Amino acid sequence: MKHVQVTKCEAEVMDVVWQRGCVTVNDVVESLDRDLAYTTVMTTLKILEEKKILTRGKKIGRAYTYRPLVSREQTRQAMVRELADRLFGGSVQSLVLSLVSSEDISTDDIAELKRAAGKMDQSR
Repeated sequence: MKHVQVTKCEAEVMDVVWQRGCVTVNDVVESLDRDLAYTTVMTTLKILEEKKILTRGKKIGRAYTYRPLVSREQTRQAMVRELADRLFGGSVQSLVLSLVSSEDISTDDIAELKRAAGKMDQSR
């Protein structure tokens, strides 16, 4: 899998890109839940382009468009793998067990995990 790592700010920007499919800097600025300067968003898009997470497309008026090169799911999987490698010695099992034993997990979350695990068992 392609090595995909994003910062919190980059993830916020990518959420807009993934949701809309094709954006300009101004589209992102207007869509974010917090105030970020136009130049900050422009720099973040440039960094994401350098990381090959998105690509700059054609110009509309004076603004370039940007499209994702990797999906949200590819990014999630790569970052979970990186987290497992970095903090749990590569053990996804240890990562999941750590999450399950967390006080932040609800009974609904646990029920959903059981359903997902059951589906995985049936498909194998």
